[in-house]
Amino acid sequence: MSINHQYTGIILTVGNSMMGDDGAGPLLAEKLQQQPIAQWLVIDGGSAPENVVHNIRQLKPKQLLIVDATEMGLNPGEIRFVDTDLIAEMFLMNTHNMPLTFLVDQLKEDVPVIDFLGIQPDIVGFYYPMTEKVKAGVDKIYDALKSNRLKTEFTALN
Repeated sequence: MSINHQYTGIILTVGNSMMGDDGAGPLLAEKLQQQPIAQWLVIDGGSAPENVVHNIRQLKPKQLLIVDATEMGLNPGEIRFVDTDLIAEMFLMNTHNMPLTFLVDQLKEDVPVIDFLGIQPDIVGFYYPMTEKVKAGVDKIYDALKSNRLKTEFTALN
């Protein structure tokens, strides 16, 4: 099975919607499911994205974009591309079952381009609502995807 040729790639969202700003990924997935963008297929990996690795491998996308709330030392809602090789070194906050580096390493063999887009959270805690700045960041990511400005809209984390 290979991915439908109309898609540029897959967006894998990661996070837990019951933990405040950690729900940024699932919120983006929900928005993409309600208002799809033709060139992207979305898969919501939730807090256990390793459970969907087999689906991504089956689809054989040319590109994978992973979106997750990520502690980067920025202002809440700010968005950056993060080098996938640096994820393990940089991030102490991990609300997921397995480190994202495990997932990336599993998919590198099958997916030629893997990008990681982090959105800086403010509050991550059970039953906290998502902050307005992170919601606005999710909207900004959606708009950049829709207008095909992803690579020009966001810079790399230095």
